[in-house]
Amino acid sequence: MIGVFWTGFASGLALIVAIGSQNAFLLRQGILRQHVLALVLFCSLSDALLILMGVAGAGALIEDDPLWLLASRYAGALFLAVYGLLAVRRVFQPSGLLPSSDQAVSLPRALLLCFGFTYLNPHVYLDAVVLLGSMANQYAQTGPWWFGAGAVLASLCWFSALGFGSRWLQPWFENPRAWQWLDALIACTMLALAGKLALA
Repeated sequence: MIGVFWTGFASGLALIVAIGSQNAFLLRQGILRQHVLALVLFCSLSDALLILMGVAGAGALIEDDPLWLLASRYAGALFLAVYGLLAVRRVFQPSGLLPSSDQAVSLPRALLLCFGFTYLNPHVYLDAVVLLGSMANQYAQTGPWWFGAGAVLASLCWFSALGFGSRWLQPWFENPRAWQWLDALIACTMLALAGKLALA
């Protein structure tokens, strides 16, 4: 069972450690030190919910409903495109990480944005529910829930490291040019993912 747990941990980490929309947003908020604990908990609990749904067998239902995936795909593409364009605008209006900065985002808005990056992304359902769920159920005799628990722990570790670890980058982001580079990366990521979803 311990082996299955660590297999789930490694599998979950392999899928989640990538520059995606959710990770880029959490990185930015972590550097700003805004609502980090709430966002880390939201991302981790959302991943846990989706992974456990997959272990419980919800992946088959998602695969059998192409209309739902289609609607999620276009809604996600639109959401990412809008946020990507906002990041493009920030590239041309950079500001240092100063107390007087206008970069503050309220907690409700931050959680709403995080909700969009999480639940309007069809890839999260394919990765967390379908793929991890099917991998977990390969261990039906030795405990698929142990696999799921490992994947959930990987998610918690990654989001905690990203959210709380990014504060160490703060000294570099007192320079407006650093924000330009970060927002350019975020804009490219968001717009590329939006294009990929729209054209898939």
